[in-house]
This record gives sequence, structure tokens and C-alpha cells, in this order.
Amino acid sequence: MLKLILSTSAAVALTSGMAFADFSLTILHTNDFHARFEPISKYDSPCSADSNAEGKCFGGTARLVTAVEEARARAENSILVSGGDQFQGTLFYTHYKGKVAAEFMNKLGYDAMTVGNHEFDDGPEVLAGFMEAVNFPVLLSNADVSGEQMLAGKLAKSTIIERGGEKIGLIGLTPQDTDELSSPGANVIFSDPSAAVQGEVDMLTSMGVNKIIVLSHSGYGVDQEVAANTTGVDVIVGGHTNTLLSNTNERAEGPYPTMVGSTAIVSAYAYGKFLGELNVTFNDDGEIIEAKGEPLIMDGSVTEDDATKGRVAELAAPLEELRQKVVAEAAVEIVGSRDECRARECPMGNLIADAMLDRVKDKGITIAIQNGGGIRASIDAGEVTMGEVLTVLPFQNTLSTFEVNGATMMEALENGASLIEEGGGRFAQVAGLKYTFDAAAEPGARVSGVVVMEAGAWVPLDAGKTYGVVSNNFVRNGGDGYKMFRGASNVYDFGPDLAEVTADFLAGKGPYTPYLDGRISSK
Repeated sequence: MLKLILSTSAAVALTSGMAFADFSLTILHTNDFHARFEPISKYDSPCSADSNAEGKCFGGTARLVTAVEEARARAENSILVSGGDQFQGTLFYTHYKGKVAAEFMNKLGYDAMTVGNHEFDDGPEVLAGFMEAVNFPVLLSNADVSGEQMLAGKLAKSTIIERGGEKIGLIGLTPQDTDELSSPGANVIFSDPSAAVQGEVDMLTSMGVNKIIVLSHSGYGVDQEVAANTTGVDVIVGGHTNTLLSNTNERAEGPYPTMVGSTAIVSAYAYGKFLGELNVTFNDDGEIIEAKGEPLIMDGSVTEDDATKGRVAELAAPLEELRQKVVAEAAVEIVGSRDECRARECPMGNLIADAMLDRVKDKGITIAIQNGGGIRASIDAGEVTMGEVLTVLPFQNTLSTFEVNGATMMEALENGASLIEEGGGRFAQVAGLKYTFDAAAEPGARVSGVVVMEAGAWVPLDAGKTYGVVSNNFVRNGGDGYKMFRGASNVYDFGPDLAEVTADFLAGKGPYTPYLDGRISSK
């Protein structure tokens, strides 16, 4: 099937006349929602009721309900789809697992979603329960689930829906390494994304379907590869890398849509902060003759649906009990004060960095880095509640792993030491690494004596060597001056909330005794 090649802006129709059979479709989409049913701040952290009333918050299901309703009203034909990862990220998931996601996705009227890797975080059983609860198909093409009893015969590779008398094929896709990223079990076998997609495209095409959309939770890079390596795919709705595509936002990683040949790729960041709106016009042969749109930001200008807001509040009530739950015990106070953690090695910094590294140590990660500004409190001696951990780490940051060379790691440490005299939040708390800094030296030339742990021994950081690093998603995305990490390779937003990771680490230590071990020293 011949496909027309669009310009990268994809904003101008390539034909001057409109054939009688032209078909217009608005694709509304979200991805990587991660249980953000309540509004969030500009930093993707919790947003207070007062700030929300002042219009300073973003997202939340109540805003999405309004935005989707308005978008449908202005569209001739529309669908609402998800690029995966509804699960994991807040206490809503910890407490309810997939039940709240299913309830609100049904309310929003989703037409389909793909399986994200985090949908496997609690094994096939929770995913199967979620699939039974939703009123739409959940799709996954690049996995053989025939050997998994809880998913076999239930998890389809693709589906066909109808709008305006036209058939639309939808295909699901997830990371090929989901068996390493999550917990699908030994009975789910993942395969090459391009081959899987092409197989479904060929089947759908043989059934007379000439408008095909891939719901891909595989990342922006893989989406471009799939577009280049397959034929017959019209649109890819992305996810997994939390990529913002936009024609107006300076933080965008590419245009909306990004065109690869005749395939339009879209992605709408994460956490419900945007609702993607792509308007596509097809000719009678199923060829795209126009593709344009822009993610709609869910800011204070979007009115919250009252009924949905009330239901979210109702579901949030039991979470207060969870916040009071005792999760660990501290032998003595774990110091996490601003003065300590933004200027020198601090006990809370060691705890958090150790917890991060411990969580991903089996994934080839050897260095952890946590910004001191992300540490907001100390914890008293005695019983430790989840609420106390959340007070220390209130931002709903998630773990992020990536790879950089030693030179980039050195640049990051220099960034961390660059505003010590101002109490800058970028100060680097670390694990798996030691360094010395001189606050009297010029910024950019303050760090020395950097060594990393290799095979049980401390060895000098090698500028040309590649290292696996874990941090929080705020730092990985360039927050607190860590822009050098934006160009990292093999980036993966690991998913669990940093507070949850820290609480789990504490719980496994019995009465935890905080310590300093000289991993950060000063001249």
C-alpha cells in the first residue's frame, strides 16, 4: 500500500481537494499515567488543595474527564487510547493495585490500551484482574502468552474498532526486555517489536483494514525504528520514555507528530499532564493526507469534573491509614536536614542512595546519585511510618536508570558541587562512588579524587568508560542543573516511587542505624 510522505510539521494538507471518501479521525491519547489520579505540581509531585484552588496544579483524572469530553465534542470521529503504564507510582496503586485505574479508564471511555511493562509489576494475576475489569481491549503483539494460564486467550495482539463506518486496526506493543524490567513470570515470552507489528499489520490488511494504529509502550527511539522497519503503519501512539512531542513547547524532544516516512509518531509526556490530540485525515485508500495536532496541557484552565473529583477524594481517604502504617524502625535519628544534605555527606543521603542502588544492583547499575534538595526532612529514632518517609521524599519521584561515561559523571559531580555556598539543592549524595570537593575552588573545578567500586575495590573513575547509574527521574530529566544526563543512553524510568523504595530498604534492615563512611569529603 503506497503511503505519502509528510513534512515533519505535518501541519499542511498535501492535497488541495478533499475526496468524498476522505475520513477524519481525532486520536486522543495518554501514556505513562502512573496512578496520578490527583493533581500534580509542575515538578510532577503532589499538589496541595490550596495550590490546586489557586490554579497552580496540573493533571488529575477530574481534569482529564473534562478535557476528553470537550475534545470529543469538537471531533467528527474520535478514539481515546493509552500507550501503557497505568500501574505504579503513587499510594493509589500500592493500595488498590489496578482497580482504580480500571474504574477511571472505564469512566473516561478508553477504546484500547497497550500493556506497559509496569502492568506486569505484580505478575500476570493483577494484570488479568485489571483486564477483566475494563470495558475495552488490552493489547500486546510482541509477547507469547500461550503458556501463561492467566493471560492465554485473553490478551489479544490486535483488535478492530469502527468509527464513522470505517474499520481501524489497533496493535499493542511493549518493551522487548520487559522480562528484565518487571515481573511477567517465566511463561510470557517477549519478541522483536518490528516483526510482531508487521505480522499483525499483514493480518489486518488481509481483512480489509487500511487504517492501522500501533499503541506502543516501547519508547521514542524504538517507535522510530518500528516506523522505519515496517509497512502499513499509519500512526504510532508512544509511551515508556515519558517523551513530550510538541510544536510549541521548548522542552519537547521532537515535533508532534514526528514523521518517519508516512508514519506519524505521537507521545504526550506522562502523569496525565497532557492529553494528546492528533487529527488525521485519510483518503479512501487509507493513506494519510494530513496529520496535525498538539498535546493539550491539563493546567488550571481546565475545569475539574466535580463528580470525579469527589470520587478521587473518597478513594484517597484510606491512603491516610497507609501513611500511618509503621514500615520500619530507626535505631537513632536519621539526619536529613537541609544544612547537612546540601553541603556534605549526610546520613539520609546515604540511606536513600544505598536504597536506590540496592533496588537495581542486579541490573548492571553500580552508581547512585541523589540531589540533596530532594531530601526534605529527618526521621526521628523509633518507629518509622510511611508518612514520615513520604515527608522526607514527597515528590513522587521514580527511579531512573541510565548509562553515561566517566566524563559525564564527572560533569554531574561538578554540577552538584557548583552551588554549595548558596545551599543549592543539586549537591550530590552518592553510593557506589566516592569523591572530594573544594568549596573554595572555582565552580566547575571543585571535584577531585573520584573513585568507583569495581569487583570489591575502589578504582579511579575512567572518563572513557561507560557506567550504569541510578537516580530519580527529576535529576535524570535535567533537574537541579543535571542537564548532562538528558543525553544518557539506555534510559529507563524504573517506576517505583523513591519513597517506596526507601521504605522497603529500611524495612529489610531491622532497627536501621544511620552512618557516614567518608564517601564524600571536603578539602
